[in-house]
Amino acid sequence: MASAAAPEIQELIHHPYDGRVTSFVVLSCVTACLGGIIFGYDIGVTGGVTSMDAFLERFFPEVYRRMHGGGERVSNYCRFDSQLLTAFTSSLYVAGLATTFLASHVTARRGRRASMLVAGAAIAAGATVGASAAGLATVILGRVLLGVGVGFGNQAVPLYLSEMAPPSRRGAFSNGFQLCVSVGAFVAQLINFGAEKIAGGWGWRVSLAVAAVPATFLAVGAVFLPETPNSLVQQGEDHGKVRALLSKIRGSDGTGVDDELDDIVAADRCKVTARRGLTLMLTRRRYRPQLVMAVMIPFFQQMTGINAIAFYAPVLLRTVGMGESAALLAVVIKQVVGVGATLASMLAVDRFGRRTLFLAGGAQMVVSQLLIGAIMAAQLGDDGELSQASALLLIALVAVYVAGFAWSWGPLGWLVPSEIFPLEVRSAGQSIAVAVNFLLTTAVAQSFLAMLCHMKAGIFFFFAAWLVAMTAFVYLLLPETKGLPIEQVGKLWARHWFWRRFVVPDSGDGEEEGAAIDVDKL
Repeated sequence: MASAAAPEIQELIHHPYDGRVTSFVVLSCVTACLGGIIFGYDIGVTGGVTSMDAFLERFFPEVYRRMHGGGERVSNYCRFDSQLLTAFTSSLYVAGLATTFLASHVTARRGRRASMLVAGAAIAAGATVGASAAGLATVILGRVLLGVGVGFGNQAVPLYLSEMAPPSRRGAFSNGFQLCVSVGAFVAQLINFGAEKIAGGWGWRVSLAVAAVPATFLAVGAVFLPETPNSLVQQGEDHGKVRALLSKIRGSDGTGVDDELDDIVAADRCKVTARRGLTLMLTRRRYRPQLVMAVMIPFFQQMTGINAIAFYAPVLLRTVGMGESAALLAVVIKQVVGVGATLASMLAVDRFGRRTLFLAGGAQMVVSQLLIGAIMAAQLGDDGELSQASALLLIALVAVYVAGFAWSWGPLGWLVPSEIFPLEVRSAGQSIAVAVNFLLTTAVAQSFLAMLCHMKAGIFFFFAAWLVAMTAFVYLLLPETKGLPIEQVGKLWARHWFWRRFVVPDSGDGEEEGAAIDVDKL
């Protein structure tokens, strides 16, 4: 069964690579993680800005009137139900989705650094346009430019981190992306809390403009970052130069460096497969396990309901009767918990494994979603109010839920897709994972307020049911990849009780696509 993964991994690690965590690789990965900070900032800033009275009055006057008792009386759950308001939120993710496959091409052909450079430049431009907007069309244009940048960044940064990290610490390094997302969201909520108090009603401009700061650092940093050895081999770089870079990254000049380079070169297959990576992923039976994970893991990550909480936490807390400033402060506290849980995940993932964190975090989120839904169903209703004690309990449960996500599906939803693909389809596979993530993020962002209006507290039971389904999926179908060198992960599927039936040679495959795994030789 899937749970018996650890012995298989030990069999597949035929030799440990030499190397250690060098200051060179740490500095490179910290710079790359600015992409995660930007993504988190854009998620965090949205909910705060859309709960600010000055922003709502200027761009969404109908929502502003509902919040302040003007017009017809509406349910507590329907105050923020506006397709224009959700279009503002989701426009970033529509643009990111449209950009994903172009970003895949650039990442595969020009390298991870090139995509990070484009990401930084586009996000800086989007932040500038959004902060200076005078009308709704301009502020949405700013969001679209941000989406282009996030599409490139989310394509390149997880790959960069997975390929630069030593195998024994790949989980911690890759989870650093989610840590940076959490830090970015935390900074956004601090900025929102302070900007809301600025006299004159222009605090929202400050919130939107600050995204340009990490974006500029990312663009400049990408110019000086080293490319990953895997990407250089994929682009046809001289192997002697690649070996010198790999030796510098690993802080070693021993035989382990040669072993790692040999694995990278062997995984490269040929240029033809790199160009046809997306076609191979979709049509070749031997890539079926990776294709399913590339679709289902980001799908399930969004169906946890986290972005509904992340986008609309201030809106949700105002729905239950909190004031503007109190709601923003509560979200800041929630995000502190999220950052701490992500740090815990970084320390635990390479010790306890991916599956353990997925399963425990899923159980934690199921319980908290059920309790949140029960409190709101029992006390809030269409016209009621929560008591102070119930409101505080609700905040605590949201924090428990966020903690569960932050040390499981949050970081692992990026880590696992970035480490499971063979090199010849890695960029294409990552583009599928990012596209599914954007598609579901867009759907959740566009539909959550309407769903909240119509389903009321039932929406939390809806997400709890999905959490049960995804926890069962992980238990049955996801093998453990802890400690396995990235270019050997592909062999793991041949030992899995379910996926081994797919990892067989395709009829008609030739050397051009590379040999499939011979199960009998493992």
